[in-house]
Amino acid sequence: MILRRQRIGDGTLFSLAKILIPIDFSERCLGATRFAIPLAERFNSEIVLLHVLLPHDDARSPDFDGANLKDLIEARQTKAKKRLEDFLNAALHHLRVKRALLEGDPALTIVEWAAREKPDLIMMPTHGYGPFRRLLLGSVTAKVLHDTDRLVWTGVHLAQGPPSEWGKLAHIACAVDLGSSSERALDWASKVAKEFKSSLSLIHVVPRLDSPGEGHYSDEYHQKITKEANLAIAQLQARLGTHAEVALEAGEVEQTVCSTASRLHADLLVIGRGSKSAPRLLPHAYAIIRESPCPVVSV
Repeated sequence: MILRRQRIGDGTLFSLAKILIPIDFSERCLGATRFAIPLAERFNSEIVLLHVLLPHDDARSPDFDGANLKDLIEARQTKAKKRLEDFLNAALHHLRVKRALLEGDPALTIVEWAAREKPDLIMMPTHGYGPFRRLLLGSVTAKVLHDTDRLVWTGVHLAQGPPSEWGKLAHIACAVDLGSSSERALDWASKVAKEFKSSLSLIHVVPRLDSPGEGHYSDEYHQKITKEANLAIAQLQARLGTHAEVALEAGEVEQTVCSTASRLHADLLVIGRGSKSAPRLLPHAYAIIRESPCPVVSV
């Protein structure tokens, strides 16, 4: 199979030569890996399954002398290695797969491995929680999202695995805030849409004034910011040579982005993130990932 590579606006090559999937042997990771299979088949990607063992904390336990502790650590590593070798063996047998076992803090180890090996995409699931928990950045996935500069594909639905028609990616939505990360996000989304012959929509949310008594001022304000947003979107698309349909909505960012992606029946939602020099989650990004009706790629 020929690897499809297309040049994108920042001079790099569009490629999915290497896909990193951190796994903890949970159902969520099984689903995430099944999402990766159609991508690996299409792009002849190498899949790297990375499992990180937590550091052994029994070194100072009075119950273990040096010999017993060494045997315990070796047994633990042997068991993890066997589980890693068996993980989705049949489903992945036709693909190029590398299995790596490391020890350390999971999030830090994943980020350091990605910085060193430079995968084109990291695929990992996250939990779905309620309104309070979704604001927290305590999970391994959240820390990786915050700290890595690689593209991250995630979502609360990955545990279910992809629907039968998922590999076609019929509709891709790209949410932009018209900040510094918007050009890179839309550029990547447009190339993926071209590769999969998908329809592409651009989502932008403007604030809405709903307080009683605002009346005419509210209408004027909305007209002004809508006009400014439309102009900025047109300039953005002109720079990139894209022709995405525009969904310009008013409301709360995370709820409006997700409800619009649902209305558009998006198969994939692309969002921006911090710059390469200072990777970080942009405001609302984590809540969007929590609530999105489809997988989300943070670019």
